[in-house]
Amino acid sequence: MKHEWRKHEKNLYMPGNKPEIIKVPEQKFIMISGKGNPNDEEFSEKVGVLYSLAYAVRMMPKQGYTLDGYFEYTVYPLEGIWDLTEEVRKSKTLNKNELVYTIMIRQPEFVTQVVMDRAFENVSKKKTTLYWMTYALEPWKTDYQYR
Repeated sequence: MKHEWRKHEKNLYMPGNKPEIIKVPEQKFIMISGKGNPNDEEFSEKVGVLYSLAYAVRMMPKQGYTLDGYFEYTVYPLEGIWDLTEEVRKSKTLNKNELVYTIMIRQPEFVTQVVMDRAFENVSKKKTTLYWMTYALEPWKTDYQYR
């Protein structure tokens, strides 16, 4: 049976009507960090890198590559952590070129660096971008999240 995060992880991804504090377990993400306007081409290309890698992992079994612990799942949504440079913090206006971000897509627990390397190998042959080498597979943990 396909794991659909919208159904099975509502507590993490679907906020209720009232603000609440929830405990978030450690999770694996493919991530890319950067600085700049999210409306610029660079940001779009980085988002494209993340989705290309996420779907490459998701489709590996259909391409004949067996992954230990694999289960069919829906690719997780794009998430992001945003901040401002010190320069903009002192300013009274928001300059989107001074936004600092880490964008990420969660990965199931069976995804290892070896799996990501294989996904990278597959997609980098088909699509050219400067940002292939900027991704990382890393655990991310926060004790609590407000929503």
